[in-house]
This record gives sequence, structure tokens and C-alpha cells, in this order.
Amino acid sequence: MKQPSLLGLLVLLLMTPSGLFAGDVLQHHLHGTRDGWYVDPQLTQAAAATIHRDPTFHARLPGPTYAQPLYVTHGPGGRAAFIVVTEQNLVLALDAVDGAPLWVRQLGMPVPRSQLPCGNIDPLGITGTPVIDLDARLIYVAAMTTPDGGVTTQHHIFALSLDNGATGPGWPLEVSGLRAKRLAFNAPVQQQRSALLLHAGLLYVPYGGHFGDCGGYHGWVVAVPVQDPTHATAWATAVRGGGIWAPSGVSTDGSSMFAATGNTFGARTWGGGEAVVRLGPGATFSGAPADYFTPSNWRQLDAADLDVGGSGPVVLDVPGATPSQLVVALGKNGVVYVLDRQDLGGLGTGDGTTGEGVQSRHVASSPIITAAAAYTAASGTYVVFTTMGTGLGCPGTPGNLVALRLGAAAPPTITVAWCANTHGRGAPIVTTTDGTSEPIVWSVGAESSNRLYAFHGETGAVLFAGGGPEEQMSLVRRFQTPIAVNGRLVVAADQELYAFTTH
Repeated sequence: MKQPSLLGLLVLLLMTPSGLFAGDVLQHHLHGTRDGWYVDPQLTQAAAATIHRDPTFHARLPGPTYAQPLYVTHGPGGRAAFIVVTEQNLVLALDAVDGAPLWVRQLGMPVPRSQLPCGNIDPLGITGTPVIDLDARLIYVAAMTTPDGGVTTQHHIFALSLDNGATGPGWPLEVSGLRAKRLAFNAPVQQQRSALLLHAGLLYVPYGGHFGDCGGYHGWVVAVPVQDPTHATAWATAVRGGGIWAPSGVSTDGSSMFAATGNTFGARTWGGGEAVVRLGPGATFSGAPADYFTPSNWRQLDAADLDVGGSGPVVLDVPGATPSQLVVALGKNGVVYVLDRQDLGGLGTGDGTTGEGVQSRHVASSPIITAAAAYTAASGTYVVFTTMGTGLGCPGTPGNLVALRLGAAAPPTITVAWCANTHGRGAPIVTTTDGTSEPIVWSVGAESSNRLYAFHGETGAVLFAGGGPEEQMSLVRRFQTPIAVNGRLVVAADQELYAFTTH
């Protein structure tokens, strides 16, 4: 087995928060940067070609399942465990060896679709990926619930014991009572789709609207002090709409939080929509141009329902570039926006596609609505995403999986490095053996082939093409993304949690 390099060990050290064991997956896309960049020495490019479904692992799920699974090395009773949540408002701790349930908890009844003003999830319970505080041994999860079959709808935020699923003292928090300035949270028209983020003792929970954009919803970020949830604060878009609904949710660079918002309705002046917004502790927003970016054509994006917030912001650095500390957003308009995260720049000054932010480019023929991933290899720094259409400017064969290389220039350049076909819509992740070596992009053909695929991270060459009959999964939702755990890839589908192994 190849040993991690000194650089790889440094990457592991920098990316490993307190209490995190090697292999633990405590939040969406592994890190608060939302880069989806895993280090696993067992997942070599040669091993990827041999991956297959683990015949010893069987874990049934009462779906639908939209949230990414999580993993802890030291779970209930000291056993390695997967934590999975479903739209039935179920939270499950499953033995990581064989998939057997360790505990199961129901967080109230989910809301039937028929009782909602609009939407496309039935029933609606837990959609956003939870986050785990391993030091406190708590799982934070947001659920939409009803006590009376949907006549009354509520949004609750829970803190559950990792060891037995019990609700922590002082929880759950009911969000309906919160206000952002003069705006009150209106539970029936809000939906919690995005992943939760835990940073510096504060839990950040984003909200948007239902599919169909009905009612007077807003984009919200609720900030909950985990030691005292009764003192939650919030930021919300000033005008109707602007939902925060991308699966990766809010990202952080260790200091600020970044959220991407969607389209607003009838706004004559900018009110928080179609933007990347920098938030301070407690979801505070200064309103200064350095703390937000919105394209110059935001009104046209509003009118066409082309959300800048289709894919959540990814935080990354490009050594040698000016600026080098970046945040990247990808929208439903197929444009990638590269921004200086120290000065987001306010209103864009280009034509809506080029000249926006630090750099921008039209890179996809159709919307980008799943989480992107980012990684650095010997040949440079990459951002990879899937689109509902195909990549633009693909060298060679077009495809819906697109890898962009960000060049170390002033400003950073954007090049379409390669494209491939995932036969579906799942969000990619990346594995390397030591932080930079043998990069592999993994993705699932969600809502189509429902198979796992692997691609060479620098060339796009197919390393694993989905396998045989045993590797066929049940319906995988488009918000899904795999996780990498000790030589295994794990995917949550509607009926089952699947484990694929190189062993």
C-alpha cells in the first residue's frame, strides 16, 4: 500500500477538526468548505476498477432519502456506524460492518405533499444532511413535522444523542417563532433542503421554498448557539424568494460563512437574491459590497428562474493565483463564478456571463443544481460538477460531468479540463491517496442508471463503469452524493444504503 506523502499528511492535519478520527464523515461533502475531497490510501486508481458491491452489508431504508449519509468510527457502543435520515422523519444508526440497526428514532410525523401549498417531495420530513459534533456526541438534524396530519406544519431543529438517539436537553427548537428584523418565519411555505453546518459553537440551518415557488417564502439562515438554542438568531432575504436550497448548504473558510441564494419576485432593487452572501457569526450580514456578490443581470436571472444558488458555494485556494483565496458558485444559468472571498465585490460589472466577480465563464448548457467538489492534483486545482445538460467547451467527448481547472494567474483562469458521462444527476466527490495523488472523481447516475461511476481526476478516463447486475441500486435521488470510508464507497438510495468495496 502506498504510504501518505508529507504533503498528504499536512493536508490531513489542516482538514481534520478536533475529535475527528481518520475516516469520519461528520457533514456534507466531508468539510465545511464543501469540497468533497477525501483522502483514502486504499482507493487507488487501480483499485477503483475492481470496486463491487459489498455482499456482507445489507441496510434497508424507509425512504425517500435525500440527505447524504454520515459515518463515525466510534459510534453507539464504540461501534463504527452510519447515520442516515429519511423523509419519513427517521434517523437511523446502522452498524458499519453489516448494516444492522443500532438504534432508530422517529422525529414526529412528516407532512403529506397534499397538505403543502406546492412541492415535489412526498412525504416531507428530513431533507437536509445533518451534522455531527463528535466531541459532544450529538447529531444535529432539521425536520418538518406535523402533529395533525398536515393541518399544522412545523420546522424543528433537534440535537440527538449519537449513542441512543435521545433528544438533548433544551431541544428541539421550533423555528416558527424566529424573526429576522421585521420578518417572521412562515413554516408552511419554507422548506429545509440544504445541509446543516456547525462552526464555532453555532449551528447554521438554511431554508428556502418548496418546488414551485409558492407563497411568501424567503431565503433564511438560522444560527443556533448549541449551548443555548433559545437564543437563535437569523438572517433572511429582504424581498420574497431568494431561497437557500442547494444540497451543500452554507460553507465556511473557518472565519466567515457563505450562502448562495435563488431567484426573487418583483424586486426592483437588490434584496438578497441571486447572490453569494458572506455571513458573520450568528448569521449577521453587513450589507457592504465586500460581503456579497450578485451578477449584473440578476433581474434577468430572476425572471427566468435561473438561481445563482443552484449549487452551494465551494471554498478553495489556488496557490500562486491572484487572488488565491476563492469561493466558487455555480448557477442554474450554467455559469461558474470565481470570487475573491476577502472581497466578494457587490454588483457585477460584466454582461452576466463574463467579467463577473474575479472570473466567470458559461460552462454548462443546462442548470447546475447539485453540489460541486474541489481538489488539487499534480496538474492543478479543479472544480467538478454535474449538469442537467452537457458541459460547454469539452475537449473530446461532451458529457454531463464537467471538470474545470483553475489556473494560477492574475486573475485565475478557468479551463474546461475534461467532461464525462455519469448517466444521471448525482453530485460528485473526489478521493486521493495522500491529498493530491491518484485523484478519482466518483459520482452516481442518480434518477437514471442509479449506478456508481469513477473517473480519473486529471483526464476524465473511465475507471469504473457501473458494474454488473449486483451493483444496480434502487432509486437514488439527485441531491445524493457518495461518501468514502476506509476503501468503501457508500450511497443512500430510497430503499437501501449501499456499500461498495475494493476488498
